[in-house]
Amino acid sequence: MHIADQRYWITFNGEIYNFLELREQLKKEGETFFSHTDTEVILKLYAKHGERCLDLLRGMFAFAIWDDREKVCFMARDPFGIKPFYYWYQGKTLIFASELRAIIALGIIPKQLSPVGLFIYLTNGSVSEPWTIIDGIQSLEAGSSLRWQDGKIYHQKYWKINFPSVRYAELSVEPSYTPTVAKLSLEAIATTRAALFNSVTHHLVSDVPIGIFLSGGIDSTALVAIARQIQGNELRTYSLTFKEEAWNEGAIAKQVADHFGTSHTEYLLTADLAHNLLPEYWRSLDQPTIDGFNTFCISQIAHQQGMKVVLSGLGSDELFGGYGTFRQVPWMVEQRQRVALLKAIAKVIGKGLEQLAQSPKYRRLGAFLTKDNSIKNAYGLVRGVFSHWEAYQLVQFYLGKDAGEQIKSEIVTFITSENQYFSQFPTPQDEVSYLELSRYMRNQLLRDSDVMSMKWGLELRVPFVDRELFEVINQIPAATRLQNHKKLLTKAIPEIPEYIINRPKRGFTIPFSQWIDKDLLKGTMDIKIPTHIPLPPQQWYRRWSLVVLQNWLQVLSL
Repeated sequence: MHIADQRYWITFNGEIYNFLELREQLKKEGETFFSHTDTEVILKLYAKHGERCLDLLRGMFAFAIWDDREKVCFMARDPFGIKPFYYWYQGKTLIFASELRAIIALGIIPKQLSPVGLFIYLTNGSVSEPWTIIDGIQSLEAGSSLRWQDGKIYHQKYWKINFPSVRYAELSVEPSYTPTVAKLSLEAIATTRAALFNSVTHHLVSDVPIGIFLSGGIDSTALVAIARQIQGNELRTYSLTFKEEAWNEGAIAKQVADHFGTSHTEYLLTADLAHNLLPEYWRSLDQPTIDGFNTFCISQIAHQQGMKVVLSGLGSDELFGGYGTFRQVPWMVEQRQRVALLKAIAKVIGKGLEQLAQSPKYRRLGAFLTKDNSIKNAYGLVRGVFSHWEAYQLVQFYLGKDAGEQIKSEIVTFITSENQYFSQFPTPQDEVSYLELSRYMRNQLLRDSDVMSMKWGLELRVPFVDRELFEVINQIPAATRLQNHKKLLTKAIPEIPEYIINRPKRGFTIPFSQWIDKDLLKGTMDIKIPTHIPLPPQQWYRRWSLVVLQNWLQVLSL
């Protein structure tokens, strides 16, 4: 799209939830519009405010605007990185797209694996921005913009995740985390409720029906509870079910659907069906990831039912402390600090464990002991797949010994890049929340959800991942915001039934571990691994990560 005088041209992927308010304000200021789209609103805002328009946008977006007068290309990505943006430039050539495959398909860039990107995938289960799995192609970081002119590119960070000094003075944060002691203030509950309703209201703006991915958990149930009060017409919900009872939440999801009167659809996923779907899944992968198949499957059923837009509860755990990492990671750092002997010889013990232990868990523990005792390093242990030493060996197996040496220098750049956005955190739990939001959620959950929903022509919206919501909730102290069992969320949305609140937490997962152990996926788990490198096969996700990588390489003919 372009504006009337054709100076500014835009290509845009995403959804601006406050575009109607912005449109009305621009009309009051004398602007005229030729469409009813949010795309034209972005164009007019940029023409009027330049790069400062980013502070006015509420939504998920990746866009590029070409200024044909100044010969400048301005590119930006939303604050949390819901929508992807990849780019490559050299000399007078700039290429950008929403998927790596689009850039690769041009045939201009060599299809070469990035040693650092591969290393990060093997350690984390996904590739962290700004790196990608393809050498030379970069991912624009969340909350960032680029300005390209005369073959030069300028990077700017316009927004970052932070946890400022709290404004709830009566709830002072203790030095140690005591989630059972702090009381929930009525102000915190009311503020959270209002912010959640505000976010869901904006995310429900659509000219087509909207569905909700419903599990048996607190997050999706909260969305249904809020949406039911905002939207009086038909509400559609979708769930995955399994024959394996340990993973099946079908009955409880159906109970929630009946409770709130939604039009509910279940999708029974068996090992045989999963096996038949995997070839299409491999073709849908943009970058290797150990997650994503669940969203691939549930998005397919919503697509088959004619849905165009769905809501997901993604982001709630990171915001309200739903993961075990919020307790486990600070505990690990505290215990290591207390053991005087361990402080003295940690690196020696760690190196031995990392290279010789038979258990993958102890190998990652060894990797943690070789590094500084910090929340960030402990978090890497808990969320990790392969230890750093194992990942080095695997990179050399796939790319040769020279690649291993390249990593040793470039990984320092990677760590420095991550650290530049770190700030002081009021509590260790705030730092864990930052890591969950900026690593696991951004580089894996959001990316996989976007790729796999868009594969089926489905727009997936995430009301918990919202800048305005975050800037309200982040001011509530950790002792309140991150209480066990997401107490702040359940108190703010008391419509959530007790039978949901009192259930043990489960993730939105598929019984891969059982299917792999029983070889129900019929040969798809065959992997090539170096025989000279001792890689303990325990923990299904280690095998799965190599299966994903192997099939992704085959699809791209690498």
